[in-house]
Amino acid sequence: MFPKAMFFYRIHGDEQAIALEDLEAALAEFAFRPVSPREMRRVGWTTPAGKQSEALSHEIQRHILITMLKQERLLPAAVVNDEVAERAEAREAAEGQPLSRRERQLLKEQVLEELLPQAFTRTKRIDVWWDTANRIIGINAGSRKAAEEALDLLRQSLGSLKVTPLATRTPPARGMTQWLSDPGSRPAILLLGDQVELRAAEDEGIYRARQVDLDSEEMQHLLEGGRQATRLAIGIEGLARFQLYDDLSIKGLKFDDALLDEASQADDGDDPAVRLETDFALWSDAMSKVIASLLEWLGGEAEPSVPTP
Repeated sequence: MFPKAMFFYRIHGDEQAIALEDLEAALAEFAFRPVSPREMRRVGWTTPAGKQSEALSHEIQRHILITMLKQERLLPAAVVNDEVAERAEAREAAEGQPLSRRERQLLKEQVLEELLPQAFTRTKRIDVWWDTANRIIGINAGSRKAAEEALDLLRQSLGSLKVTPLATRTPPARGMTQWLSDPGSRPAILLLGDQVELRAAEDEGIYRARQVDLDSEEMQHLLEGGRQATRLAIGIEGLARFQLYDDLSIKGLKFDDALLDEASQADDGDDPAVRLETDFALWSDAMSKVIASLLEWLGGEAEPSVPTP
C-alpha cells in the first residue's frame, strides 16, 4: 500500500521516541469503533494491515506506520433544513402563530435525532508515517484539515506532541518559479513534469495547465509577467513523481516503477502484515530521500516557532 499524498510535519522536543509496546497501548485507548445511530462522526485508530491483523502500529528500521479511521454520517444540511421548514410551517398553521427561535432550534434537534440513524456512513482511512530517526511525520491525507485531525488524535493518544508544518528557508513558490524560469538552476536529478499552477501578485486570476511544455516561450512570458508557481509537477529520479505545492505538501504521488516492481515481486506468503511491511519499508525509505532532496533544493529547513504541547 503506497501513499498518494503527503503533508509533512517537524517534531519538536527532546523526548525519546516512544517504545512500540507503549505506542500500542496508547493507540488502543483510542481504538476505532463505528459510529452509533446517534453519532454524526467518530475517529479512532485501526490496524494498518486490515482486519486479519491485530497490530495497531508497525515499525520498520525506525519508521512507524499507524492508521486512523474517520467515519461520519452523510446528512446534508439542505435535507435537514427542508424538513425543519416543512414541520415549522405545519405547526405555525396549526397554532396560528410563528415559532420562536428557541422552538425552531428544538425542532431542528428533533429532526436531526430522527434522521441521523437513517443516514449513510462514509469511512476514510488516513495513514500516519512517523520517521523517528529524522523526527518527521508524514500524513497521507487529502487535505491539510484531514492531516491535522490525525495529528490531533495522535496528540490526544500520546498526551503531548509538539509539531509544526515542515518549512524551508526558500519558500517553495520561489524555488519552483526559479526552476521554471532558469533551467540551469534545476538540480541534476529533478525531473520536470507537465502540470503547473501560476498565480499573479495582483488579482489577475490563476493559470492552470496540464500536459504542457513547461519550457515553452508562453510559460516564460507568464513568468516574466510576475507570476509565481504555486503547484508544479516534478519528479526525483529513481524515487517518485508528484505535484509539489507552495506549502511543501505533495499530491498525485507516484513511486518509481523499480520500487513498485520490487514490492510486487516480494514473497509475502499471502500474509497482509508482511505485505504491508514490505511496501512500507520501500516507500518510507523513498519518502525520507524525497524530503531530504526538497530540503536541500530549497535552502534547508526554516526555523519555525515551537508550539505548545
